[in-house]
Amino acid sequence: MSEHEHSTPLNSRSREITEGAARAANRAMLRAVGMTDEDFQKPLIGIASTWAEITPCNSHINRLAEKVKEGVRVGGGAPQIFGTVTVSDGISMGTEGMHFSLPSREVIADSIELASNAQRFDGVVAIGGCDKNMPGCLMALARLDIPSIFVYGGTILPGTCRGHDVDIVSVFEAVGQYSAGKISREQLHEIECSAIPGAGSCGGMYTANTMASAIEALGMSLPGSSSMPAVTARKSNDCYEAGQAVIRLIEKQLTPRKIMTKESFENAITLVMALGGSTNAVLHLIAIARQMDIPLTIDDFTRIGQKVPHLADLKPGGRYVMADLDRIGGTQAVMKFLLKAGFLHGDTMTVTGKTLAENLENAPDMAEDQNIIMPLDKPLHPSGPLVILKGNLAPEGAVCKIAGLKVTSHRGPAKVFNSEQETFDAIMNHKITHGDVVVIRYEGPKGGPGMREMLAVTAALVGQGYGETVGLITDGRFSGGTHGMVVGHVAPEAQVGGPIAIVQDGDMITIDADKNLLSIDLTDEEIAERLSRWKAPEPKYKAGTVIAKYAKLVTSASDGAITQ
Repeated sequence: MSEHEHSTPLNSRSREITEGAARAANRAMLRAVGMTDEDFQKPLIGIASTWAEITPCNSHINRLAEKVKEGVRVGGGAPQIFGTVTVSDGISMGTEGMHFSLPSREVIADSIELASNAQRFDGVVAIGGCDKNMPGCLMALARLDIPSIFVYGGTILPGTCRGHDVDIVSVFEAVGQYSAGKISREQLHEIECSAIPGAGSCGGMYTANTMASAIEALGMSLPGSSSMPAVTARKSNDCYEAGQAVIRLIEKQLTPRKIMTKESFENAITLVMALGGSTNAVLHLIAIARQMDIPLTIDDFTRIGQKVPHLADLKPGGRYVMADLDRIGGTQAVMKFLLKAGFLHGDTMTVTGKTLAENLENAPDMAEDQNIIMPLDKPLHPSGPLVILKGNLAPEGAVCKIAGLKVTSHRGPAKVFNSEQETFDAIMNHKITHGDVVVIRYEGPKGGPGMREMLAVTAALVGQGYGETVGLITDGRFSGGTHGMVVGHVAPEAQVGGPIAIVQDGDMITIDADKNLLSIDLTDEEIAERLSRWKAPEPKYKAGTVIAKYAKLVTSASDGAITQ
């Protein structure tokens, strides 16, 4: 250890509550939860657990937190596990409950920040599983800026139905197939009962696996953490090693702001593009960057996406899941491949205390006989599949995912709905047809409020056979499991008078991912005239509720939909 590393006591924060006669009462409280005189001299490590029985994504995290605790003890720290909330997107999807999903990200970040500062932790290990608790954890770690590591709870293994792999998106799409008379009620029930075999996050390159990969590329997880399946000895060991590693970070005084730089975020975006990740990555990476005043914008996604090819044949646009990628070398092998090709900044720092390039020296190469990651000269698409669209319908931008699409543009007449439920009912009653552009508005951060995901809607369209012949735009969001000709995060949103608010049935709308364009066939004068007659709807939730407070404070989707 260097002189500099020795100069700061390892318990420099926690000694505020453990040292001196004046802190006898503080120590008395800590003794009651198992701490000893010896522990008071050690760095106090908070273990932020997102354990909950309400979702398979997080149902095993209590066991992983105990493994982190073991690692902290062996590493020389005094560990304390504390909890925060989680919300299951898959369970709340398509219901009133989905309004509360994105706001939970802010509550998670706030709660970890509050507990860690109140308890004066010297370091934090945060463990996340479902979609919102992962960026929520990173937002808190960025704010705290004390030595920290994120551990991903791990991906689920696929289920099996009649010899085929199935997952949560299979169930949503089966609902559309059933409504179209393509499968029986018994077949729908069989898929429902087979899709989720146990603990872990949804298995494709959906939001959880996307964000886990991005966080590893940011340098905030140990190498390989993002692709290890949940229920494995390797994942348990990952947690144990994270507990030891956080002590080394305290020794080096290596904090998130020294790790998460603009270049690190560019690495994260690069990996997300190559893997064909979720549209939610745009929202969440910008939100994390905002906690540190890093000038990341949606335009950075366009800039990076134009030069990074889409290489991974992963669901929802492809055939494979994260567990398959893990078998051929995982995210480490993909990043090693991208680094050699010149797509990554190898000199960015990571939680190992080494640079990304140093970590990848010992990473596995991809298996030679694999067909999940395409060669650079034969990519699935020559540019990234997350495309930022702008135009007179989205002056601040919108997000489109073209992974797996044969056609990347669409033009057609609008069919306008003022909520997700209206849209879903119309689909189930066969009121949408080939060529339409479905417009779902008042589902944005303020208008929803909470920017609901539209997986039930998009999966029903795919299940009915409209995946590539119907366009859909919304100021809401999409699940990482969504695929099709869909555009989300339209900003400004309808609730604040964005142009999407004045779209009428029959208006011609153009979606063109090749030209980064989302437009309506109206002049600026016609749009202005319609807006002059427009009136904002009354808020859907009244003051005194967490969701009303969120609606009042939340920013635009183009700014990460953070609360300020």
